[in-house]
Amino acid sequence: MPSVTEPQHEPSRPDTMRVVSIIGPTASGKTGLAIALAKALAEQGQRAEIVNADAYQMYRGMDIGTAKATAEEQAQVPHHLLDIIEPSETMTVARFQELARSCIHDLLSRGIRPILVGGSGLYARAAIDDISFPGTDPDVRAKLERRAESEGPGLLFEELKAKDPEAASRMDAHNVRRTIRALEVIEITGRPFSASLPKYRYVIPTVQIGLDLPRKELDRRIAERTIAMRDQGFLAEAERLRDHLGPTAARALGYQQMIDVLDGLLDEDEAFADIAQKTRRLARKQMGWFGRDPRIHWLQALNPALLNNTLAIVRHADAGDYDAIDAQADDYVQHHLGDID
Repeated sequence: MPSVTEPQHEPSRPDTMRVVSIIGPTASGKTGLAIALAKALAEQGQRAEIVNADAYQMYRGMDIGTAKATAEEQAQVPHHLLDIIEPSETMTVARFQELARSCIHDLLSRGIRPILVGGSGLYARAAIDDISFPGTDPDVRAKLERRAESEGPGLLFEELKAKDPEAASRMDAHNVRRTIRALEVIEITGRPFSASLPKYRYVIPTVQIGLDLPRKELDRRIAERTIAMRDQGFLAEAERLRDHLGPTAARALGYQQMIDVLDGLLDEDEAFADIAQKTRRLARKQMGWFGRDPRIHWLQALNPALLNNTLAIVRHADAGDYDAIDAQADDYVQHHLGDID
């Protein structure tokens, strides 16, 4: 990989400018780096704005529990796709994909570099990668569910093996829900379910920056963030939102624990300890997800040269230095069919 210590000189032309996607586990400092990067690019004559890729930060009012960028942070650099829907509404990755790509193309058309920021792995990839999300048909699914009950899941899986051997070879024969979903997609689209497999192939020229840091430091930051959430009034936020949370928003980590406190099922100490534990588990899961993608340029979040290294990687990406290796990523990555519902 080219050196990442060289300073950037001339601002990139719009026709070579890459989207920058900053990914990493929760509490790794993605927002801070994105703001610092946007400011540094502005000093070099390149406008940049932040596009949110965190599923739950799109909900209005879910601020403390999702660690949304503060008003002060948002004032430093324009942010997009924050507070765009009510908590009672449903946000799907397919809907996000449409919103994010529209936002990214609008920014690029105005000569503004989008900086995509978020810990939701599938959401971040949906914005920039070759990923499709087949629709659903309740009638087709109901018919398959009835067949699973009457004929048994084994026969459905045999049918899947005949229609899409590649998909069947990567799936658990005992996972009836996945088998039904695969057969539903085949019937709806007329294509193999494996054709819906996400590709590690950019549809929008992008460079990905990953933030890594020692587990002990990550755990410390998570503990610190959890304490801050308590001090900032997370319980009051959850009380205000509890009657407006739809099934999607309600899955955001921490809100159910706060509701349990309000209902007398947990005390606050137990609830925040549980949030910290589950956040640590989420961070490990996020690293597992991101670790599959060989195109990510991993940087140490604690390195004093983090911003300079990020700027250098962006410059190399704009010059096309990573294009050849990125184009081969899909050839040597093992995909997981279970990632797409």
